[in-house]
Amino acid sequence: MEESKERQFKDALYREFARIGKTLSSGRRLEMIDVLVCGEQTVSELASATGLTRANTSQHLQTLKQARLVEGRKDGKQVYYRLADERVYRLWRALREVGEQQLAEIDRIVDEHMRSREDLEPVGMDELLERMQEGEAEAIDVRPKEEYRNGHIAGARSVPVEELATRADDLPSEVEVVAYCRGPFCILSDRAVEILRDVGIEARRLEEGYPDWKAEGYPIERV
Repeated sequence: MEESKERQFKDALYREFARIGKTLSSGRRLEMIDVLVCGEQTVSELASATGLTRANTSQHLQTLKQARLVEGRKDGKQVYYRLADERVYRLWRALREVGEQQLAEIDRIVDEHMRSREDLEPVGMDELLERMQEGEAEAIDVRPKEEYRNGHIAGARSVPVEELATRADDLPSEVEVVAYCRGPFCILSDRAVEILRDVGIEARRLEEGYPDWKAEGYPIERV
Protein backbone atom coordinates (compact mmCIF):
# COMPACT_ATOMS: atom_id res chain seq x y z
CA MET A 1 0.00 0.00 0.00
CA GLU A 2 1.41 3.41 -0.94
CA GLU A 3 2.25 5.70 1.96
CA SER A 4 -0.45 8.24 1.08
CA LYS A 5 -3.11 5.53 0.79
CA GLU A 6 -1.97 3.95 4.05
CA ARG A 7 -2.25 7.34 5.75
CA GLN A 8 -5.75 7.83 4.34
CA PHE A 9 -6.73 4.36 5.51
CA LYS A 10 -5.47 4.93 9.06
CA ASP A 11 -6.96 8.41 9.29
CA ALA A 12 -10.37 7.09 8.23
CA LEU A 13 -10.15 4.06 10.51
CA TYR A 14 -9.14 5.84 13.70
CA ARG A 15 -11.58 8.66 13.00
CA GLU A 16 -14.38 6.10 13.20
CA PHE A 17 -13.02 4.64 16.45
CA ALA A 18 -12.84 8.19 17.80
CA ARG A 19 -16.60 8.52 17.25
CA ILE A 20 -17.08 6.05 20.09
CA GLY A 21 -14.73 7.98 22.34
CA LYS A 22 -16.45 11.27 21.52
CA THR A 23 -19.84 9.76 22.31
CA LEU A 24 -18.57 8.46 25.65
CA SER A 25 -17.08 11.85 26.57
CA SER A 26 -20.39 12.88 28.18
CA GLY A 27 -20.96 11.86 31.78
CA ARG A 28 -24.72 11.90 31.20
CA ARG A 29 -24.44 9.44 28.32
CA LEU A 30 -22.24 7.15 30.41
CA GLU A 31 -24.90 7.24 33.12
CA MET A 32 -27.55 6.32 30.55
CA ILE A 33 -25.49 3.33 29.46
CA ASP A 34 -25.17 2.34 33.11
CA VAL A 35 -28.98 2.45 33.47
CA LEU A 36 -29.66 0.66 30.18
CA VAL A 37 -27.43 -2.21 31.27
CA CYS A 38 -30.37 -3.24 33.46
CA GLY A 39 -32.74 -3.45 30.48
CA GLU A 40 -34.61 -1.33 27.99
CA GLN A 41 -36.18 1.95 29.06
CA THR A 42 -38.46 4.60 27.59
CA VAL A 43 -37.32 8.21 27.28
CA SER A 44 -39.44 9.11 30.32
CA GLU A 45 -37.94 6.31 32.43
CA LEU A 46 -34.41 7.30 31.47
CA ALA A 47 -35.16 10.96 32.15
CA SER A 48 -36.43 10.04 35.62
CA ALA A 49 -33.42 7.83 36.35
CA THR A 50 -30.87 10.46 35.28
CA GLY A 51 -32.59 13.65 36.41
CA LEU A 52 -32.72 15.11 32.89
CA THR A 53 -35.57 16.62 30.94
CA ARG A 54 -37.19 14.49 28.24
CA ALA A 55 -35.75 16.79 25.57
CA ASN A 56 -32.17 16.46 26.82
CA THR A 57 -32.60 12.73 27.29
CA SER A 58 -33.78 12.38 23.69
CA GLN A 59 -30.79 14.37 22.41
CA HIS A 60 -28.33 12.17 24.28
CA LEU A 61 -30.09 9.03 23.06
CA GLN A 62 -29.84 10.19 19.46
CA THR A 63 -26.08 10.69 19.89
CA LEU A 64 -25.75 7.20 21.38
CA LYS A 65 -27.87 5.80 18.56
CA GLN A 66 -25.76 7.48 15.86
CA ALA A 67 -22.69 5.80 17.33
CA ARG A 68 -24.55 2.46 17.25
CA LEU A 69 -24.30 2.09 21.03
CA VAL A 70 -28.06 1.93 21.61
CA GLU A 71 -31.05 0.77 19.60
CA GLY A 72 -34.73 1.62 19.81
CA ARG A 73 -37.91 -0.30 19.18
CA LYS A 74 -41.37 1.20 18.86
CA ASP A 75 -44.33 -0.23 20.75
CA GLY A 76 -47.43 1.82 20.09
CA LYS A 77 -46.61 5.40 20.95
CA GLN A 78 -43.63 4.46 23.10
CA VAL A 79 -40.04 3.93 21.99
CA TYR A 80 -37.96 1.59 24.14
CA TYR A 81 -34.18 1.96 24.09
CA ARG A 82 -31.63 -0.74 24.90
CA LEU A 83 -27.91 -1.31 24.53
CA ALA A 84 -27.04 -2.38 21.01
CA ASP A 85 -24.83 -5.22 22.17
CA GLU A 86 -23.52 -6.87 25.34
CA ARG A 87 -20.09 -5.54 24.36
CA VAL A 88 -21.30 -1.99 25.04
CA TYR A 89 -21.70 -2.95 28.70
CA ARG A 90 -18.26 -4.56 28.72
CA LEU A 91 -16.82 -1.33 27.26
CA TRP A 92 -18.44 0.72 30.03
CA ARG A 93 -17.27 -1.75 32.68
CA ALA A 94 -13.70 -1.63 31.38
CA LEU A 95 -13.80 2.18 31.37
CA ARG A 96 -15.13 2.17 34.93
CA GLU A 97 -12.42 -0.22 36.14
CA VAL A 98 -9.60 1.70 34.42
CA GLY A 99 -10.93 4.93 35.92
CA GLU A 100 -11.03 3.45 39.41
CA GLN A 101 -7.50 2.11 38.98
CA GLN A 102 -5.86 5.14 37.38
CA LEU A 103 -7.71 8.22 38.62
CA ALA A 104 -7.31 9.14 42.28
CA GLU A 105 -10.04 11.74 41.80
CA ILE A 106 -12.63 8.96 41.45
CA ASP A 107 -11.64 7.54 44.84
CA ARG A 108 -11.89 11.01 46.37
CA ILE A 109 -15.37 11.59 44.96
CA VAL A 110 -16.61 8.18 46.10
CA ASP A 111 -15.13 8.65 49.58
CA GLU A 112 -16.60 12.14 49.87
CA HIS A 113 -20.14 11.21 48.85
CA MET A 114 -20.37 7.65 50.13
CA ARG A 115 -18.66 7.77 53.52
CA SER A 116 -21.68 6.10 55.11
CA ARG A 117 -20.82 2.92 53.19
CA GLU A 118 -18.06 2.15 55.65
CA ASP A 119 -20.65 0.79 58.09
CA LEU A 120 -22.81 -1.06 55.54
CA GLU A 121 -20.63 -4.20 55.37
CA PRO A 122 -20.80 -5.10 51.66
CA VAL A 123 -21.50 -8.67 50.58
CA GLY A 124 -19.63 -10.19 47.62
CA MET A 125 -21.42 -12.10 44.88
CA ASP A 126 -20.02 -15.50 45.85
CA GLU A 127 -21.02 -15.01 49.46
CA LEU A 128 -24.54 -13.89 48.57
CA LEU A 129 -25.13 -16.85 46.26
CA GLU A 130 -23.89 -19.31 48.88
CA ARG A 131 -25.93 -17.78 51.69
CA MET A 132 -29.10 -17.69 49.55
CA GLN A 133 -28.64 -21.35 48.65
CA GLU A 134 -28.25 -22.22 52.33
CA GLY A 135 -31.32 -20.21 53.31
CA GLU A 136 -29.30 -17.74 55.37
CA ALA A 137 -30.02 -14.61 53.33
CA GLU A 138 -32.72 -13.09 51.16
CA ALA A 139 -31.90 -10.69 48.32
CA ILE A 140 -34.14 -7.71 47.62
CA ASP A 141 -34.02 -5.72 44.40
CA VAL A 142 -34.53 -2.07 45.28
CA ARG A 143 -34.48 -0.76 41.71
CA PRO A 144 -37.68 0.39 39.94
CA LYS A 145 -40.07 -2.45 39.11
CA GLU A 146 -39.48 -2.08 35.35
CA GLU A 147 -35.80 -2.90 35.81
CA TYR A 148 -36.66 -5.89 38.01
CA ARG A 149 -38.95 -7.24 35.29
CA ASN A 150 -36.16 -6.90 32.71
CA GLY A 151 -33.95 -9.17 34.79
CA HIS A 152 -32.97 -9.78 38.40
CA ILE A 153 -31.00 -12.06 40.69
CA ALA A 154 -32.69 -15.46 40.77
CA GLY A 155 -34.85 -15.70 43.88
CA ALA A 156 -34.72 -11.98 44.68
CA ARG A 157 -37.81 -10.08 45.74
CA SER A 158 -38.75 -6.73 44.18
CA VAL A 159 -39.01 -4.02 46.84
CA PRO A 160 -38.35 -0.59 45.27
CA VAL A 161 -36.58 1.64 47.77
CA GLU A 162 -39.47 4.12 47.90
CA GLU A 163 -41.78 1.30 49.08
CA LEU A 164 -39.38 -0.16 51.60
CA ALA A 165 -40.54 1.71 54.69
CA THR A 166 -44.12 0.49 54.25
CA ARG A 167 -43.16 -3.06 53.26
CA ALA A 168 -40.45 -3.75 55.81
CA ASP A 169 -42.84 -5.90 57.89
CA ASP A 170 -43.15 -8.29 54.93
CA LEU A 171 -39.44 -9.11 55.02
CA PRO A 172 -38.12 -12.09 56.97
CA SER A 173 -36.65 -11.39 60.41
CA GLU A 174 -34.90 -14.74 60.78
CA VAL A 175 -32.40 -14.27 57.93
CA GLU A 176 -30.21 -11.42 56.75
CA VAL A 177 -31.57 -9.17 54.01
CA VAL A 178 -29.15 -8.14 51.25
CA ALA A 179 -30.16 -5.17 49.10
CA TYR A 180 -28.81 -4.61 45.60
CA CYS A 181 -29.34 -2.14 42.78
CA ARG A 182 -27.61 -1.13 39.51
CA GLY A 183 -23.95 -1.24 40.38
CA PRO A 184 -21.16 -0.14 42.72
CA PHE A 185 -22.02 3.56 42.40
CA CYS A 186 -25.79 3.17 42.81
CA ILE A 187 -26.90 4.51 46.20
CA LEU A 188 -30.36 2.89 46.25
CA SER A 189 -29.01 -0.15 48.11
CA ASP A 190 -27.24 2.11 50.64
CA ARG A 191 -30.51 3.88 51.41
CA ALA A 192 -32.31 0.55 51.63
CA VAL A 193 -29.88 -0.82 54.22
CA GLU A 194 -30.22 2.33 56.34
CA ILE A 195 -34.03 2.11 56.22
CA LEU A 196 -34.04 -1.55 57.20
CA ARG A 197 -31.55 -1.13 60.02
CA ASP A 198 -33.61 1.75 61.42
CA VAL A 199 -36.54 -0.65 61.88
CA GLY A 200 -34.39 -3.38 63.40
CA ILE A 201 -33.86 -5.65 60.37
CA GLU A 202 -30.40 -7.12 59.86
CA ALA A 203 -29.34 -5.88 56.42
CA ARG A 204 -26.31 -5.42 54.20
CA ARG A 205 -25.75 -4.36 50.60
CA LEU A 206 -24.37 -6.26 47.63
CA GLU A 207 -20.96 -4.83 46.80
CA GLU A 208 -21.62 -4.97 43.05
CA GLY A 209 -24.96 -4.72 41.25
CA TYR A 210 -27.26 -6.71 39.01
CA PRO A 211 -25.28 -5.99 35.78
CA ASP A 212 -22.08 -7.37 37.33
CA TRP A 213 -23.98 -10.39 38.67
CA LYS A 214 -25.39 -11.08 35.21
CA ALA A 215 -22.05 -10.50 33.43
CA GLU A 216 -20.27 -12.99 35.71
CA GLY A 217 -22.80 -15.71 34.87
CA TYR A 218 -24.60 -15.95 38.21
CA PRO A 219 -28.24 -17.18 38.06
CA ILE A 220 -30.82 -14.63 36.93
CA GLU A 221 -34.54 -14.57 36.22
CA ARG A 222 -36.83 -12.43 34.09
CA VAL A 223 -40.53 -11.67 34.50
